Amino acid sequence: MKIAFISDIHGNAHALEKVLIDINKKNVDKMYVMGDLCYRGPEPKRSIELIRSLNADVIKGNADEWVVRGVQKGEVADSALEMMNRERDWTVSKLDPTDIDYLSKLPTEINVTIEGLPLHLFHATPDSLFDIVPPDADNETVSSRLMSSKDAQMYIYAHIHKPYIRYINGKVIMNTGSVGLPFDSTAMASYATLEITEGAITTAIERVSFDIEEVVRQYEASSYPNAEMMTRVLRNARVN
Repeated sequence: MKIAFISDIHGNAHALEKVLIDINKKNVDKMYVMGDLCYRGPEPKRSIELIRSLNADVIKGNADEWVVRGVQKGEVADSALEMMNRERDWTVSKLDPTDIDYLSKLPTEINVTIEGLPLHLFHATPDSLFDIVPPDADNETVSSRLMSSKDAQMYIYAHIHKPYIRYINGKVIMNTGSVGLPFDSTAMASYATLEITEGAITTAIERVSFDIEEVVRQYEASSYPNAEMMTRVLRNARVN
């Protein structure tokens, strides 16, 4: 059985389409979507529509929560708060009430056993949509913050836009990276796969090219409130 885990689309429907084409070529049996569907990208509505058209289980990310109720003080730097709420308001203006309701009702985690393999899926940490556990965190930090709340064999998360796979105490921790807004200096969409064959498992990080300049044009044409910064992040595949 082959499973794909995608996340952090961030309203980049163009990149999402390219990833879905790649997933289809790999004959994936099951798909999970790990949150952050539409905020901060030029096509929020189409991104949600594409996700809802899939036969996939979906969980909520921090950006989905922001779309529902706004960005609150203390969740981002004070200097970014006003602009991020302007971006949120722009995103909401492109959605219908049914889209907001859909985002509000998404679960925050999934626990599932597939062919005898227990998986725990969440966006950032099991206890928070917002906390950050980076790829270079030490084993103790990863174990206590990502792997302690449920007894699973694999722990899969997103949020940080930097994909990786690690093995700790005989268990697997895997980050999907980001479909629409990678931060690891590789300007390609990222997602993760898991294949289970007769008790053996294979994990992988997949990278898919998309037309960055097409998405830049979409930001500019849509009068996105923070287009200059977002296009810079998109082109450089990093925040700074």
